[in-house]
Amino acid sequence: MIYKDLKIFSQNVWKNSLLINTILEVNSSFDIIFIQELSWSSICSIPSSSNCEGDTLVGMVNHPNWLTFVRPNTTKSDYPRVVVYINIRLSFFQFSIHKDIINHRHILLASFFNNRKLFWLMNIYSDASHSTLKHLKDAKVNIRNLLIMMGNFNIRDSLWDPSFLHHLSISDDLIIITDSFNLSLSVPTNQIPTRYADNINDSNSTIDLVFLQCNSPALNNHSIHPE
Repeated sequence: MIYKDLKIFSQNVWKNSLLINTILEVNSSFDIIFIQELSWSSICSIPSSSNCEGDTLVGMVNHPNWLTFVRPNTTKSDYPRVVVYINIRLSFFQFSIHKDIINHRHILLASFFNNRKLFWLMNIYSDASHSTLKHLKDAKVNIRNLLIMMGNFNIRDSLWDPSFLHHLSISDDLIIITDSFNLSLSVPTNQIPTRYADNINDSNSTIDLVFLQCNSPALNNHSIHPE
């Protein structure tokens, strides 16, 4: 079973295209890469029937060794903030994304087939307004065999951050959502921050989280790589 051996890498890149390219280059041993806050930039000008100078073609980082899965966008304000890269060695598992089920630029729901069964993965970016979690809570989507939901949640809470002494109501919403997907919070093998403060007046924090299928004998642990 492929999912028993899946190695998934996840990182918020803060709109840094060079960092995405580096991640794709050096992490070839991983099967799947989740990226949050990806960068969209101008690639070139293309011919236009309405603009003599041409229209600007906007794109994102691609790599020959990785299949790129990203939600289609229509306007600049609708550019997706999450992307999933699948190692080409897994291409025969028929990965696909599902805007038809969850249509939100901060959420990417992907599926793949394994032994004729359908499995799901979810990449999340939740900004300071928590609009992503509110969308998931209101959508009440029923997804069976969701193996993992991970990403940047921008929530500090004593439930997963030992250095933070408070519990927030938005965390309860997150737990309600993950419970509905039959997921549980994964405790990292090394308890270190996932975000390091830019100055000495702020504290380091844990805001990148991993939720795994409950009682799964396959996907059952994760570790945090120091920045």
